Amino acid sequence: MEINLISDTVTKPTEGMLNAMMTAKVGDDVFKGDPTVNLLQEKVADMFGMEDALFFPSGTMANQAAIKLHTQPGDKLFCDKWAHVYNYEGGGAAFNAGVSCKLIDGDRGMFTADQLQYAAEGRSDIHVAYSRLVCIENTTNKGGGACWDFEELQKIERVTRGFNLGYHLDGARLFNALVEKNETTKQYGELFDTISICLSKGLGAPIGSVLIGSKEHIEKALRIRKLFGGAMRQAGYLAAAGIYALDNHVDRLAEDHKRAKEIGKVLEQASYVKKVEPIDTNIIIFYVEDHLNPADFIDTMKSKGILLTPMGEGKIRIVTHLDYTQAMHEKLLEAFTNF
Repeated sequence: MEINLISDTVTKPTEGMLNAMMTAKVGDDVFKGDPTVNLLQEKVADMFGMEDALFFPSGTMANQAAIKLHTQPGDKLFCDKWAHVYNYEGGGAAFNAGVSCKLIDGDRGMFTADQLQYAAEGRSDIHVAYSRLVCIENTTNKGGGACWDFEELQKIERVTRGFNLGYHLDGARLFNALVEKNETTKQYGELFDTISICLSKGLGAPIGSVLIGSKEHIEKALRIRKLFGGAMRQAGYLAAAGIYALDNHVDRLAEDHKRAKEIGKVLEQASYVKKVEPIDTNIIIFYVEDHLNPADFIDTMKSKGILLTPMGEGKIRIVTHLDYTQAMHEKLLEAFTNF
């Protein structure tokens, strides 16, 4: 029994999802003629109370399109030093949009409104880049699945308005935050200018993300998606998986969170573990004691059929997901207990 906990992107479509995909009505989405893609876009826009939405092949492309539609080359965006848009999108902000990133030294991938206020103040002359955009990631990947405080997000929104900045949410794992904190999609739709949500992480779809915003933003995003090579034809087969995931796989995210916290408790009691980061949702980040090499620990677990991943700086990451069963969970806990 292989236990793959490298990411929540390793899941396979369920039987119900496969049936939905195989029976989907499709057309040519480049001409806006795929009824299932249109249905997904309408569904997500309505969920968030926003005007329009656009289906993308990946979360990275959706984020990059958002950055590009909010900025011009030579501008800058503000994000946390651990933000996905800065660390894990191949330098796309610089390459695709020609913008630089002003990094804020937050906590577990989350900064405060006061920190943004301080970063945005100061010189505004020919020597510095125009400030255009703030990017938030919820939950934070490198921050161990941490959930932002919604009141702090509201305070940040007020700062963005004061400096006339766009406000984008990288919501790759937003539904994990919504389930954990009992928040609603409408709350976030009222707050942000644009939101990207990923269907292929905790929700278990095989591919795809959705960018949500105003009609003006999505009209721009449509052209940018074409520019990036992301326009697809009979994409309804993929959109059908996203619809199924939104209808069937949101509430069950609580199971992933519960198992993650149980794993954390076992690791906290293990003599070979130096530290376990706080666990909010489905990501566990921990550090082994100094006499152990993290890479060797990962290799040892791999030899037992358990796949983990390094996150740099000594971090080891575990991600629970749809395909992680109770039997796998019990085997993992036993392996950690008896390491």
